[in-house]
Amino acid sequence: MVNSTLVSTIYVNSVQGNDANAGSRLSPFKSLTRALKASTKFTIIQLSPGTYSTATGEAFPLIIPVGVIVVGNEANKGAGIVIIGSGTYQSPSFGTQNITLLLQEDSSLRGVTVTNTTSKGTGVWIESTAPNVSNNTFINCAREGIFTTGSAKPAILDNVFLQNAASGLTMARNSKGEVLRNIFQKNTLGIAISDFAAPLIANNKLTENQTAIALSRDAKPVLRQNTITNNTQGGLLVNGNAIPDLGSTQDAAGNIFRDNQGFDLQNVTALQLVSVGNQLNPIQVKGAVDFLSATVEVPSQVSVGTSFYDLGGHWAVAFVEALVGKGLISGFPDSSFKPNAPITRAQYAAIIAKTFPPPNGSKVSNFTDVKSDYWAASAILRAANMGFVSGFPDGTFRPEQNLTKIQAIVSIVNGLQWSGGNSNVLSVYRDRAQIPSYATNAVAVATQKLLVVNYPTTEQLEPLKDISRAEVAALIYQALVAIGQEKAIASPYIVNPEINIPSFSDLKGHWAEEFIRGLVSMGLSTGFADGSYQPDKPMTRAQYATLVATAFNPTAKRPAIEFTDIAKDFWAAKAIQTAAMGGFVGGFSDRTFRPDQNVQRLQVIVSLVNGLGLPAADIDNLLAYSDRNTIPEYARQAVATATQQQIVVNYPDSQQLVPVREATRAEVAAMVYQALVAIQRTKAINSPYIVSHTSN
Repeated sequence: MVNSTLVSTIYVNSVQGNDANAGSRLSPFKSLTRALKASTKFTIIQLSPGTYSTATGEAFPLIIPVGVIVVGNEANKGAGIVIIGSGTYQSPSFGTQNITLLLQEDSSLRGVTVTNTTSKGTGVWIESTAPNVSNNTFINCAREGIFTTGSAKPAILDNVFLQNAASGLTMARNSKGEVLRNIFQKNTLGIAISDFAAPLIANNKLTENQTAIALSRDAKPVLRQNTITNNTQGGLLVNGNAIPDLGSTQDAAGNIFRDNQGFDLQNVTALQLVSVGNQLNPIQVKGAVDFLSATVEVPSQVSVGTSFYDLGGHWAVAFVEALVGKGLISGFPDSSFKPNAPITRAQYAAIIAKTFPPPNGSKVSNFTDVKSDYWAASAILRAANMGFVSGFPDGTFRPEQNLTKIQAIVSIVNGLQWSGGNSNVLSVYRDRAQIPSYATNAVAVATQKLLVVNYPTTEQLEPLKDISRAEVAALIYQALVAIGQEKAIASPYIVNPEINIPSFSDLKGHWAEEFIRGLVSMGLSTGFADGSYQPDKPMTRAQYATLVATAFNPTAKRPAIEFTDIAKDFWAAKAIQTAAMGGFVGGFSDRTFRPDQNVQRLQVIVSLVNGLGLPAADIDNLLAYSDRNTIPEYARQAVATATQQQIVVNYPDSQQLVPVREATRAEVAAMVYQALVAIQRTKAINSPYIVSHTSN
């Protein structure tokens, strides 16, 4: 979607710039200080490589105003773009401080290196604001790289904290927020959490610090899937009345403690901690800790007997049996399935040819090494024409060659013509460096669509290994789920990238936050370039068509429609055609589509019911609405059906449908999410604004 907000960019170059310049790309300022004075909300300040210090005209502390984004080079974590210096700041909660930068509400700091060598110096101070700090390096600060306090709720993502004297990150008072995918290395303390701070600390790597994480007073952080290794004094130290969330029987924490000196976990409080699903060396655990087992909800299919003698109790039995039941895959004459055996390219093509619809016309000629009488010749040709498989430059197909996992993932994504992957989700894989560059987007797409199933560890993709027959069954079944042809199977080995959802600057505490984050985690919706989502902004018909085309990938139910106001090169032309042919949207009597017209709430509801072909429900469901008399006659049945399916979401009053009001981005996101719940493509969300057919 296109961001219509006007965003200005100011350029700064400490080497070649001049503060008397215009601040343009060709005439940059010299100092960040000068750029900050010229900035307004939504300004982007682009820093060129160089050092930004008092010697180049900086006046510390630098205050990043509301909504301003300071950007260096995110790709290399700010290498060569160094902000170094210190100034006095009077903190409302901690008194006089020596800091380099102060981040105000909704500001962003991305892709720079920050150093404060002044005695007790702090790199970034965050006081009761919610900024974004991502892809930076905090190094050699005399105290800590970042300090958060008050009611701060920052998003601290993908940074490097290296060799800071007191700690990489300190979170105090009532700080919350998210600390995700950062590296803390060679600090005295990797992370220090005190007072009543309760942040989410997830998917970080803490190594070679003295102590990785130290908690004190009444801190209550949530720790998930962090790797805590090779710290010289210990891993997690719990003092005072601190109670870390280290997992529950329904939510295993997944933290890995390994090769720490002194202790992995030391509890010096009077309270007993609970640990569920963490990798800990029992000898390295000190103090009162209760170890519990996680409860995994297993689908009913797993407990059903299998006809294959080697599949009973196998992790993939539910996926395999589902495909066997559809006649898409089979076992061997000796009643075995051989789930862990590799699969050849020919065998894979045979499954693909059975699973997905046939292609429109022939595009690929025969391969030189696949004879016409070869058992899989027709299947290979069909799968190739469908776009799922291809040959090699020499004209061969190599049918007996084993298929790798990465080849299978790329095959599914290409065959289903998916695109738009967010590379940030790849951080869920510890071995992501092994993913070939040509395949990164495909893996990102597959991950967002919940196609990837990794056994026994979801974080290990193992992209280059031969894929097993069981893994192929799981991958193909998940693809059928993604295109709405099968119901989801519960499995702890399906990779879910929810932890990588961006922290939008305007979404915290919004009534639709969980719905929006759900769509974003599946790669179905995005925000804007300035880091916002703009949930209360209306959504156009073109934007809506794009969302439903992406979310439901509908098969064509009717011929293509030529709209007179949609040019072939219009940004949403293909999505509009997909949504229209799939029955989700239509045009007007004058053969226009009116792409820039805002979509109404009623149009969204009718669209989802018609597009998904949901069964008609009792008209009495309309009793849930106090303004039901305003629902047009033509739409009453669709609204009743959507209500029965719990697709309708009304804010702030669940009984007020307000059918002809323009739908906001938040409202559309919520109802599209609920439609995905209705067809069992995603998990349900508890919200007081979802209308139940039992409402009075």
